Amino acid sequence: MKKFNTSPISGAQELLPEQQATFDLLKTKIHQNYKAHGYQNIETPCIERIEILTAKAGGDTEKQIYEVRKTGEKPNIKASQALRFDHTVPLARYIVEHENDLNFPFKVQQIGPNFRGERAQKGRFREFYQCDIDIIGRDQLSLAYDADVISTLLDAFKIFDLDTPVLARISNRKILAGLLNSLGLKEQTLEISNIIDHAEKVTLEQTKTSLEELKLDKKQVKTILDFINLNGPRSDVITALNNLEINDDIFYQGVSELDQVLGLLEAIGLNDQITADLKIIRGLDYYTGTVFEFILPEHKNIGSVAGGGRYDNLTGHFSAKAFPGVGGSIGLTRLFYVLNEAKLLNLGGQELTEYALIPISEQENEYAFKLANELRSKHHSATVVLTDKKLGDKLAYAAKIAAGGIVIGEAEMESGQLKVKDFDTGKSRDFSFTTEDLLTSNSQKPSTDPTDFWTDPSEPSTFL
Repeated sequence: MKKFNTSPISGAQELLPEQQATFDLLKTKIHQNYKAHGYQNIETPCIERIEILTAKAGGDTEKQIYEVRKTGEKPNIKASQALRFDHTVPLARYIVEHENDLNFPFKVQQIGPNFRGERAQKGRFREFYQCDIDIIGRDQLSLAYDADVISTLLDAFKIFDLDTPVLARISNRKILAGLLNSLGLKEQTLEISNIIDHAEKVTLEQTKTSLEELKLDKKQVKTILDFINLNGPRSDVITALNNLEINDDIFYQGVSELDQVLGLLEAIGLNDQITADLKIIRGLDYYTGTVFEFILPEHKNIGSVAGGGRYDNLTGHFSAKAFPGVGGSIGLTRLFYVLNEAKLLNLGGQELTEYALIPISEQENEYAFKLANELRSKHHSATVVLTDKKLGDKLAYAAKIAAGGIVIGEAEMESGQLKVKDFDTGKSRDFSFTTEDLLTSNSQKPSTDPTDFWTDPSEPSTFL
């Protein structure tokens, strides 16, 4: 027999049931949190037309797109389809396609896998789940929605039950744009932005040297270094920005917007979870105003755990109409990995089935299946153990997959007198109803009370 490599491909997450249960629970709770904040759910296809994806990708991202071809197509035939690399570009297409059927502002969530062919490494995956929220306006969108997105994401992080609160570092792209314009450095925005983006990963002297290598004069270098070191409470940073006396309207528009967003977040009691930070840049291809990143202050080595910002030209490649938006994303696959590695994630253990029904022989199988259906009709999970082994082995197996076990033999089937063994404590409790009840109960309407089948063992009754 040919030997195959059965390990998952590099950059793909594969979890054991215990971890998968936790991952799924986090995903579900994030969805519920987004829904509680008014974000409607959509799913866009994982496969998009390649011209849609490349219209907005650019740079390294375009080189990381996975093209999709049918088996047997010649390699030199250019693919017309590709796997999406984020949720934002498909959302732009979705907005244009369904504009007349949507209510604006459109508050939307998307949770699902994306794909990028980047170099796989610890905490970096080629297939990864992202949990996005976006608010899209038609022609205009209130700045207050920027605060809505940030506060929603901060609320979502409560489900992780971390030992330290998440901190949102917030800035505005217009501030840097205005600053560089006032310094006569508009044409070097990309290079300077890249230097600022890496400033936390190198020393101050290295950042200074990098700026000097762009032929900036001493005053320009000092102004930029002073600028990127501004961080802290709203009042302090806004005052410091105004004291820079920058002669540029875009600069002060950005300062005003930052002040308003931070002010709204403070007004709803999030003072301790937000800070103004001018080192936050984020992608030039997308963001035009507010930008933010979330970190765990006591675990900065983990890096950003969420991010996003304002984009005023979401659909510019697909429509002449204006659809400004603001959005943010939790990279769940990466976050799950880094939190688990840092032992900051409380794994809840494998999600056990509530009841394992254990027929002693094949003669009890039909009864066990009917009982399982009754339990499910009462909103409980149940499985039937059908292994051809001794009762002791069946019980040992059941204890690994279920919280409780019900052994069914000929006597139990005839009398309906059953016992549920709690595998965690080893104790048993009575659980009874008659065979006749079991055989006739399927035609009756299920009760809405998920606990009403627990009865006094002296009074045989039905589940229903």
